[in-house]
Amino acid sequence: MKNIFYSISITIFGLFALSQVSCQSPKSNQNKTADFLFFEYKGIDAFYDQVIDKENQYFNPVLSGFYPDPSICKKGDDFYLVTSSFVYYPGIPIFHSKDLVNWIQIGHVLDRPSQLKLEDGIRTSGGIYAPAIRYNKYDNTFYLITTCVDGIGNFIVKTKDPKEGWSEPIVIPNVYGIDPSIFFDDNGKTYIVRNDAPVGEPEWDGHRAIWLFEYDLNKNEIIGEQKIIVDGGVDKSLKPVWIEAPHIYKINNWYYLMCAEGGTAENHSEVIFRSKNIWGDYIPYKNNPILTQRDLPEDRENKVTSAGHADIIEDNDGNWWAVFLACRPYEKNFYNTGRETFLLPVTWKNEFPVILPQGEPIPLIVNKENLQNNGKVTLSGNFSWRDNFKCPKLNLRWNFIRTPQEQFYCTKNGKLELKLRDKSIKDKTNPSFIGVRQQHLNFEAETSLDFSPQKDGELAGLVCFQNERHHYVLAKTLKDDQQLIILEKVNAGISEIIAEIPVSKENEDKSVNLKVRGEGGSLLFSFCYSGDDFENLLPAVDATILSTATAGEFSGVYIGLYAYR
Repeated sequence: MKNIFYSISITIFGLFALSQVSCQSPKSNQNKTADFLFFEYKGIDAFYDQVIDKENQYFNPVLSGFYPDPSICKKGDDFYLVTSSFVYYPGIPIFHSKDLVNWIQIGHVLDRPSQLKLEDGIRTSGGIYAPAIRYNKYDNTFYLITTCVDGIGNFIVKTKDPKEGWSEPIVIPNVYGIDPSIFFDDNGKTYIVRNDAPVGEPEWDGHRAIWLFEYDLNKNEIIGEQKIIVDGGVDKSLKPVWIEAPHIYKINNWYYLMCAEGGTAENHSEVIFRSKNIWGDYIPYKNNPILTQRDLPEDRENKVTSAGHADIIEDNDGNWWAVFLACRPYEKNFYNTGRETFLLPVTWKNEFPVILPQGEPIPLIVNKENLQNNGKVTLSGNFSWRDNFKCPKLNLRWNFIRTPQEQFYCTKNGKLELKLRDKSIKDKTNPSFIGVRQQHLNFEAETSLDFSPQKDGELAGLVCFQNERHHYVLAKTLKDDQQLIILEKVNAGISEIIAEIPVSKENEDKSVNLKVRGEGGSLLFSFCYSGDDFENLLPAVDATILSTATAGEFSGVYIGLYAYR
């Protein structure tokens, strides 16, 4: 029944996608819009102000901000990388690179409502988990496998060219759990490996297993039996938690099984096993883990935490590299940028790949020769980005919260129009919101808003959003026939207007610039009218309420534009 309902969802949602936008001007107050004239984001992390040799060095992370669970593949000289997207639409951003460092987003894998139906009510940490991308040389096809939690479960999409769009989802029947990965053996057989519960009752909290089965790509069915190849983790006697994120590689006639272990917080790690037979026995590397930061002093400089969930790849020069997620706290273990994608070289020790020796901190500057920075805006280091909304298509950086159920936005005449709707950002719905990731510990974001509210309760403005229960809204609104600039704080679901400044009569019909400046655990919100200086609504407010440690989500903060009635 789920599959039938999913297959007709494109009819329900309409034939629109992020890249196809047609604008119609509102004909009544029912269709009233708030107009945004530009949006600008700047990274201002002091660490990245230092000069490096951009032809032979790079900054970590290579994808700054909320880009977790990276997976990578290559065809010829072209590398492709994907990450999780959870409740955000379009789903699964996909990037292309020639050198593994300078990544350019080429689209989203799931960019049609028929591919990704994220309904109202789905939690922020629901949706798309841990995609794995692979190229199959035997049929010249790219395959991506992933899980839509709270949705259709595990499925595959495929394409001949990642730049030209992906197929409709192919649901894998009777396969549960998360973190599936696909493996093409050199004998032509296909296998899928995944995380799921062990047989019977789990023996401890966090007891999971890694399962393997052969798969028929043409018939979309399992061949033979599913089998557990790792139960519990590296050392079951220690009751390890959350063995997950499995990938299989065949290297020098060995099958290597690489997994994450220890949970996604500070105890996160990457471990490796190997076997001569794909079905096992899989013997763990005696010096596991091959990547972790849990054994380092808390007060270290330029701290990186929670490293794990890796994928490895061999470049065309015979060198091996690992992409993995990790986090950059600004204090304690508070971070608002979410889990980011890092890159490190892999060394081989005793015939096992090691990403980073235990006890070593993840470096934020790494040597790598012959980098190919093409002058485009990268996703690493300090950068700035501005959208003047001149293009009829939204930039690929923008995302929605859940799948849009109607056309509430458009770009035309150098502005973004957002329709005022009764979909609140405080609810698990699809509000009139588009946002981009916070990608730096310290940043500035600014927009210009042309909006005159006509009824009490109408508002539009700038949002710093972690989830429905943790966010800030800087907006222009109407209360008792008085226009106001307000700052609303929502913490643990409790909403409070912490500042409101009346708009003078001469400014009521003027556009207003709204700005937020983030400095680690604080946010400073300000506004100005044309020709005026910015005015702070308050001294800096608490940004830690948007951190993963406080809000408890897998995603990072989004900074976005919002309209509501």
